[in-house]
Amino acid sequence: MESAKETVERVRRGEVRAAARLMRDLDDGVPGAREILKQLYAHSGRAHIIGITGSPGVGKSTLTDRLIQDLRQEGRTVGVVAVDPTSPFTGGAILGDRIRMQRHALDEGVFIRSLATRGHFGGLTASARAVITVLDAMGKDYILVETVGVGQDEVEIAATAYTTMVVTVPGLGDDIQAIKAGILEVADILVVNKADREGAERTCQDLLQMLELQTFRKTHAWKPRVFLTQAKDNQGVEELMAGVREHQEFLSRDEGKALKAARYSRVRQEFLDLLKEGVYTHLVRQLTQDGRLEGILQEILEKRTDPYSASEAFIAQTLGSALRRKPNEGG
Repeated sequence: MESAKETVERVRRGEVRAAARLMRDLDDGVPGAREILKQLYAHSGRAHIIGITGSPGVGKSTLTDRLIQDLRQEGRTVGVVAVDPTSPFTGGAILGDRIRMQRHALDEGVFIRSLATRGHFGGLTASARAVITVLDAMGKDYILVETVGVGQDEVEIAATAYTTMVVTVPGLGDDIQAIKAGILEVADILVVNKADREGAERTCQDLLQMLELQTFRKTHAWKPRVFLTQAKDNQGVEELMAGVREHQEFLSRDEGKALKAARYSRVRQEFLDLLKEGVYTHLVRQLTQDGRLEGILQEILEKRTDPYSASEAFIAQTLGSALRRKPNEGG
C-alpha cells in the first residue's frame, strides 16, 4: 500500500488512476483520504474555476461539452466536476461520466468526475470542493463545475468559482425568476441557450435591461455579459469563451485585486462549510454515543419540550464554557 506522500506525487504528476481513486475515497469518506487532501492543498490555486449553473433542462451539459472542446483546441487541460441529482436507489449520481460528455473520455487532457448531491440541494458538497482541489493540484488549466441549479446553488457556486456562468433558455420565465433568485447579483456571464427557440432575443434584451437597472454594482466593477448560444450546434460558443477570457483579464487587473477577492470568497465559503459540517458531525456523534439523543427525542414527542428549546439547551450545555468565555480571555 502506497504512502500518502506517494499518492500526492502521483496526483501532482497528473496520473489519472491515482486521482480517480483519491476522489472516490474522499467521496466515500475513507480514513486517510483527507490527510492526502491536506497535503495536496498547498499545490492548488493555479486553475481558473468556471461555475456553470441554471435550471434543469437548459442545456448545461451540452454547453459544458462545447466549452471543453473549445479549450482543448487551444491546448488547455480541463477538469470537470458534474454535480448530478442523487439516485433514490443507489445514492450515486444518476448521470455518469460515460453518459455525459463521453466523447472526451479518452482524452488525456480532460478529467471528468460526476458526483451525487446525496440530498444536498443547497449547493456544493464537501466532496465537490475536494475534487476541485484535486483537479487543481493535478495541474488542470481550467476546472468547469456544473451544478444542479436548485436552491441556493447559484450563490454557492459563485462563492467557489472565479467566473460564474448562469444559463437560461427562452420560454421558462427565467427573466422573472432571475430577479427573485438574485441570479443577476452572482452572475459574471449570462447565457441564453437554445437560441433557435422563439423569444431568445427578447429574453436576452430583458436580461440586458435588468442589468442596466442594477444599482449595487460599482462603476469600476465587472459588468456581466449576456450571450446567445445554441450549444447543440456549437453556435455562439466561441463568442462565449471570448467573454470568459475577458472576465479572466478583468480579474488580473490592478495586480489581481479582483482575483484575490474571488479567492478570499472561495476560501471563506469552504472553511465555514467544513466548520459547520465538522461541528454538526461531532455533536451528533456525541449525542448518539452517550444515549442522550433518544431521550431528547422522546421529550419532544411527549411535548415536555420543543425542538427549538432542546437544541438550544444542548448547544449551550455542550459549548457553554466556550460561549461564556470572555473575548479577551486566552486558553
